[in-house]
Formats: sequence, C-alpha cells, structure tokens
Amino acid sequence: MLKRLLTITMIISLVITLAACDTTTPGTGSEQQTSSSVSSASEPLALSGSVIIDGSGTVFPLMANIAEEYMTNVQTDVSVEVGRAGSSAGFKKFIPGETDLSDASRAIKAEEIEQLEAAGLDYETDILEIKIALDGLTMVINKGNTWASEMTKDEVLNMYVSKKFRADDKVLWSDIRSSWPSEEVNFYGPNENHGTYEFFHEVLLDKQDMVTTVDLQQEYSTLVDLVSNDVNAIAFFGFGYYITNTDKLTAVSIDFGSGPVEPKLDTIGEDLPYAGFTRPVYTYVNLKHAAEKPQVLDFAKYVVSQEGALKLAGQNGFAPLPASVYDSYMQKLDSIG
Repeated sequence: MLKRLLTITMIISLVITLAACDTTTPGTGSEQQTSSSVSSASEPLALSGSVIIDGSGTVFPLMANIAEEYMTNVQTDVSVEVGRAGSSAGFKKFIPGETDLSDASRAIKAEEIEQLEAAGLDYETDILEIKIALDGLTMVINKGNTWASEMTKDEVLNMYVSKKFRADDKVLWSDIRSSWPSEEVNFYGPNENHGTYEFFHEVLLDKQDMVTTVDLQQEYSTLVDLVSNDVNAIAFFGFGYYITNTDKLTAVSIDFGSGPVEPKLDTIGEDLPYAGFTRPVYTYVNLKHAAEKPQVLDFAKYVVSQEGALKLAGQNGFAPLPASVYDSYMQKLDSIG
C-alpha cells in the first residue's frame, strides 16, 4: 500500500513539473508567423526585388524619405524607386500596371477609375487609396516683397483669375491694393501634370481660367529659383517645398475671414485655422501587385506603420493623420497577407 502511494505521488509531481515548464502563451508560439516583415514581431523575412512608385511631386519628399528609411533599416535588398512625374502623369503609368504605387496630391478622378476598370482592375477590390498626410497649399513671394506678406483668400485667388483685373492679364500689385507698387505681378505655379495645379485650378478657382501671363513649371525647384530671384513674383505649391526654402522665400499669411493665418504644421488641418487651403495627399496601392510581390505589400505596410508616414510626415512639411487612420489601412493590408 505504501509503495502504491509513493508511486502516485511521484506521478503527480512529474505532471506538475511538466506543466510548469510549458509557459507557451496561446497565439505566441514560434509557429505563428506573418508574411510581412513590418507587421511581424519575429525576425523579419528577408525580401528582395523592386517597388516602383511615381506620381506627385508634392508627395515626393515624404515618400522618398519613407523609402530611404525602409531600404536602410528594414529591407536592404529591396529597391524602392520613387519618381515625381506629377499626379496625373503618375496615374497614366499606374493604370496600365507600370507602377506599384501612385502618389497624388489630389484624389483619383472618375475617368481615371474608369480607365483602371477598363484595364481589368476593380477599383473597390484591387486598389487601396491611402490618405498619407495633410498638406497646406502655400503662396510664396520674394524675400524683398515687403507689402504682400498678408493677403485675403479672395485677393490671392482673384489675382490668378483671367481678366479679373485687366483684359490683358498684366495685373499690377496696385490693382489688388492701391497702396501697393504699380509693378506687374509675375505669376508662377506647377504645370498641369501636377495635382497641386488641379487643386488650385479646379477646387480653389472653381475651374475659372487662369491669367494668360502665368508661367507654369514642371519642377518645383525651378519655381523656388524663379520666385527667389524676382521681387514681383508669386507662386503656389505645397508647404513642404516652402519649409525647406525659408531662407529664399516668404510664405503669405492668408486671411480666411478671421485674420491672417501663417501656414505651419500646427495650423494646417481640415479643422484648423489654415483649413481653407488644406488638402489630403494620397498614395494608391495596386493590391494585385501587393498580393503577387511580397516586397510591394511589405513596403505598403511600412508606409502606414508607426515608422512610416506617422513619424516622417512632419519632418517633410506635412501634418500627419491620427494613428487610428493608419491603423485602419494596416488592417486592410494585413488581410492580404
């Protein structure tokens, strides 16, 4: 009898010891893995290949920064190529599948969605629109311009409208305010390839014709040079290009009805004082490419991760969106793999 009790006791002790050694928590075992190096808590899966992006010149600095961080710190064997042909030009490459992501400083148009579907893509299931950040359209003038550092929204927009002040569109500063110099205004802006042009022309000007004297350029760096060398110049582009050239340019503070508002990261927002000139900027992901090419999916997840746009937007002159917005995009991408 004693021998049987000792045997039972030893068995119970052994069971307790084995149970104590098994500290695995359900769902955290080594067998639980994810295909994405960004969303996985385990050692990142080494990826290779390329990710091709083109589109908005406004979004370019932010996306290029995200790509650089990704290639340096996450996937050193993946090549992320970021172009800046302009939003419209970018969609022309994205629609036939020449690119994996397409950056845009305005939302995709209905006719572009139709072209995507004609190319065999279902916009609702095959394309993911990501609002990547918020930008403040910024009016810039020469450092030597001491009179036009504050303007009303109507003054800024009306001066760009054809024949609003003069039949030949050779507008003088004094046409806007009589106390300003009787010198001709030299108008500049990005050309029709850019979503910034479309936002300014279609949304802010409500598709009214621009002055015929406006000089529209492809490169934002060219606009910076033109304005910085012309005391009578005025131009419009994204806040990010201004904030990197504050030594050369002055940003016009805009009065939307409650006093002049300087474009800054803490005023740019859809519910903030600079809301009148605030717009979301985007990147569009081809989800078919993401499902077929792990590096495309992985990079898209990095864009909406805590290390992506949320962290880097402010460093590139954009206001980041709430973390919950990026989280919602991550959930959609996680559903792919």
